[in-house]
Amino acid sequence: MPFYLQRGNIPTKRHIQFKDENGNLYWEELISREGFSSIYSNVYHINPPTAIRAVGKFQPKTLEIWRKEHRHHHLKTYELNSPGDSIKSRIPLFFNNDVILSKATLTESMKEYYRNGHYDEVLFIHTGKGEFKSNFGNMIIGEGDFIIIPRGVIWKLEIDVPLVHFIIETAGPVETPTRYRNRNGQLLEHAPYSERDIRTPEIMEPNNDKNITVNVKLKTGIQSYLYENHPCDLIGWDGYYFPWVFNINDFMPITGKVHQPPPIHQTFQAPGVVICSFVPRLFDYHPKSVPAPYAHSNVDSDEILYYVKGNFMSRRGIKEGSITFHPSGLPHGPQPGKIEESLGKKKTNELAIMVDTFKPLNLTTLSKTIDDEEYPFTWL
Repeated sequence: MPFYLQRGNIPTKRHIQFKDENGNLYWEELISREGFSSIYSNVYHINPPTAIRAVGKFQPKTLEIWRKEHRHHHLKTYELNSPGDSIKSRIPLFFNNDVILSKATLTESMKEYYRNGHYDEVLFIHTGKGEFKSNFGNMIIGEGDFIIIPRGVIWKLEIDVPLVHFIIETAGPVETPTRYRNRNGQLLEHAPYSERDIRTPEIMEPNNDKNITVNVKLKTGIQSYLYENHPCDLIGWDGYYFPWVFNINDFMPITGKVHQPPPIHQTFQAPGVVICSFVPRLFDYHPKSVPAPYAHSNVDSDEILYYVKGNFMSRRGIKEGSITFHPSGLPHGPQPGKIEESLGKKKTNELAIMVDTFKPLNLTTLSKTIDDEEYPFTWL
């Protein structure tokens, strides 16, 4: 994130002696991107963060491609049954070299800590509430929250009410859109949200528990480590690198006299991926405007729409938790009658998330059981 935060106690300079009241040195750790050439945070541990007592058995995990004809898809993810915690309940549905898209239904809290070593993550909370706990601090989370978790952050999710969430894992950093930032990184006056809308972690009392398991996700599986010391034993930290939360209901939609193109809904960016928020908004105000979106041919991108709630005015047969997949090379748009139905309408109450990728997506074999095979013919 392009702003500086300081939490807890830190020394006046980096890389100098920093001691507790008994004269013991705190352990400084640098967490950084692109080696030493991008954003970073310096964190200060009571105990060494490097002490490992045991290395667990590697658990290989691979994504299998469902090799199907090139067509539009509607996945009924509300039919998935995937109980468990935030990691065990994940069902990956789409992937390419830039992104993995999954759905999860959380019925229990995470007992062990987790770190994604190869992907940044966005957890969208569709329903439910709980608490996100990390080495940077804790945040209360609930319906509509995007939790942005840079790779390397150690965390777990504890639930108060069972959670349903949509997960976006990206091969590069998740950032605010470049076009909505000034040259110093601040969100511009005309951006659809501002830094005031972003929630950041509050550091807690250092945890001195011993023998803590951290499961590390890699591209090919999960490796567990038993650490001597707790990862949340921080006395303080500062920097630009930390997890954060933005709620979709704080997105301020941009509207126009005629229908505006999807980039106005962009909320985040990552290499090869854009993430957009479709929220309740006023329709166009030209006297002859057509509120329903026009037909569009995806020439350079694949489009995923995750439907959250509301009236999805350009689609029929869609429910909360539906995912539509419109691959590159094929036109798509409102289904028959939906354009006429939209004429004269003043506003929409739909809530949805769009993920566009600039490399073709693969469906996983796990998506096969919830695919609506009749969806490509719904434009007849």
